[in-house]
Amino acid sequence: MTIPNTITLDALRHMAVGDIAALPAEELARLQADADAALGDAKGLRDWLDGAIALKYGDQAQEVRRAEGKDTGTVRLQDGPVTVVAELAKRVDWDQATLANLVERIRADGADPAEYVDIAFSVPERKYTAWPTDIRQEFEPARTVRTGKPKFRLLLGEEVR
Repeated sequence: MTIPNTITLDALRHMAVGDIAALPAEELARLQADADAALGDAKGLRDWLDGAIALKYGDQAQEVRRAEGKDTGTVRLQDGPVTVVAELAKRVDWDQATLANLVERIRADGADPAEYVDIAFSVPERKYTAWPTDIRQEFEPARTVRTGKPKFRLLLGEEVR
């Protein structure tokens, strides 16, 4: 009987995090690649299954929505012992230039636009870094930098550049 030298993803789920961290870098890189491949396979399978479910229940869900007088939202269907919850999200986009004009009209009429709309400003980091230093310094008190979750990719056989 041959005992494999490599750890499987199934075996990995039963290991302590400290034990996993102690593995050689090559093994971690292989496991990360295996996990990425398994995740890709699972996502592809889930998309395939979701497509089949949408094909099976999509028209029925649309009919129920139409009967309830709505274009979007959640409806429930019954298929034997299974309750199918069909959600169709509403996504609204607003034309920013038109909104800016309307806000100015509201303000010109003496009303407070904040009673009608939420106003938020954003500065793309690319533009911010291109500004002259004196302008950047003016905006600095309004700027907060947060970090995201750290990510590590292990590349087997590639040198540090």
